[in-house]
Amino acid sequence: MKKILFNIILLFSITCFSQKNAITFEKSNGKQSSDYFECIKFYKDLDALYPTVQIKLFDATDAGEPLHLVLFSKNGQFNPVQWHNQNKVVILINNGIHPGEPDGIDASMLLLRDLTNGTIKAPDNVVIGIIPVYNIGGSLNRSPFSRVNQQGPELYGFRGNSQNLDLNRDFIKSDTKEAVAFARIFHWMNPDILVDNHVSDGADYQHTMTLLTTQHNKLGGAIGSFLHNTFEPALFAGMDAKNWPMCPYVNFEEGNPGKGWEAFYDPPRYSSGYAALFQTMAFMPETHMLKPFADRVKSTYALLTTFLEKTSLYANDIITNRKTAISEVMRQQSFGYNWKADTSKFDIIKFKGYAADSAISAVTGFKRLFYNHEKPFELPVRLYDYFQPTVMVNKPKAYIIPKGWHKALDLLRLNGIAMQTLKKDTTILVEYYHIDNYKSYSKPYEKHHPNYDIQLSTKKDSIHFLKGDLLVYTGQPGDAYLMEVLEPLSDDSFFRWNFFDAVLQQKEGYSNYRWEDVAASFLEQHPEIKQQLEEKKQADKTFAASADAQLYFVYTHSPYYEPAHLRYPVYRLTNN
Repeated sequence: MKKILFNIILLFSITCFSQKNAITFEKSNGKQSSDYFECIKFYKDLDALYPTVQIKLFDATDAGEPLHLVLFSKNGQFNPVQWHNQNKVVILINNGIHPGEPDGIDASMLLLRDLTNGTIKAPDNVVIGIIPVYNIGGSLNRSPFSRVNQQGPELYGFRGNSQNLDLNRDFIKSDTKEAVAFARIFHWMNPDILVDNHVSDGADYQHTMTLLTTQHNKLGGAIGSFLHNTFEPALFAGMDAKNWPMCPYVNFEEGNPGKGWEAFYDPPRYSSGYAALFQTMAFMPETHMLKPFADRVKSTYALLTTFLEKTSLYANDIITNRKTAISEVMRQQSFGYNWKADTSKFDIIKFKGYAADSAISAVTGFKRLFYNHEKPFELPVRLYDYFQPTVMVNKPKAYIIPKGWHKALDLLRLNGIAMQTLKKDTTILVEYYHIDNYKSYSKPYEKHHPNYDIQLSTKKDSIHFLKGDLLVYTGQPGDAYLMEVLEPLSDDSFFRWNFFDAVLQQKEGYSNYRWEDVAASFLEQHPEIKQQLEEKKQADKTFAASADAQLYFVYTHSPYYEPAHLRYPVYRLTNN
């Protein structure tokens, strides 16, 4: 009797929840978005009512609030290892990374409500994790003004987080607590698919929804081919069937789209590029900023349901191809970086745009661009979405990292990289890079002055390592991540993000009057260096006219010059 009574009460509670728990988006006729606290309460209410929903709390964010992860599993099991063992496809949906772009926040609330109450039939072979609001600090900073290009909602959050950092530039460098918490969520779930919801900036066109897909050549292997040839076309077909015709992310603002455009390239500072390092298919839905908020949320909802449908349909292919890709990466011996579009290859897409016209600006009196909605068009457009690396780097047998480089080592551990500590002081023959030249941004970019135009030379030497230094063997599932962050020439290496800038500064020096005498004695004992000095003076008039330059030349060729200066402090064990 008690069980029957409990079931009656539960059914009544669920019915009442479904009837009265319209979200703010619905109550406002599509004009408003739920704020952070409303959103979290909504999911907590679902968690209390439905055995198919569970909320997990992860690390505190820069805003001081924990990052929530809402799980939906049709069979009520919430163990990711079990999911993968049972051949279920795992989807992670991220919302509010830019809280001024809140479409995914509301669409995900609608999706989970409809999955739990049966409005949408939940597939047996798919489980979902939803981050309700990723950038909590930005979400709490609400106003109607920070997105001047955007049509609604009435209030929305701000792009910067509580440190005023753009979280969608932080996945590799992890300056924020949000990025650390995301990595814990990502590796706990081990998602097969990542969906990170956004709203676009840029050109005007007819499409409400566009889709940025991680670059398939960079993702590579079996999963990259499956993404480009099968899964992505299925998503576009699914949206066509729902009367939300979609096109790839529009990567132009002015000019003639008939000339085509390059697909957006996503290095791993972005969520999609980061996920691809672990062979996860990743997507950024980008609704169009000038479409009404109601339509943007509805199209995001339609795309999320399409992801569910197509994931369920291709579940076996997704699982098989991803497993194959992970095995391929572990065996892969060479990795490509600094990818560029191959303009000899392209796909043809259907693009629904508006003609670009000009008029006289009421503000400046000069000609201005406007998109003429009275001149819509549909064109086949070339999308240059095939990319090639411009740099190839061979994978070493292992890396050795001195224990003092704490942040780099902490992030390797966070991202599942296995390491061993040296048990005793040891001298090892290694390969290492000398930093011959580089430039740095003159203005800060996301709290850094990234390095670029990096020029390296490769050297070999016997280096003395200390007990406790870290030995990192390759051949791991995370090899793509490991190579990305440790190889200086990669798109988003730790060196580019200034992790190792301390080696760029010389720590010891000399007084010229003292070094004059020591240098003269050194040249007497090393005539080969003296000959190099004379040859350089003959070849370089500026050098020949500078006493300081000549003294420094001798210093850098002497044993007094510190070996750590400009020596990249990550060492490679090779098979040669």
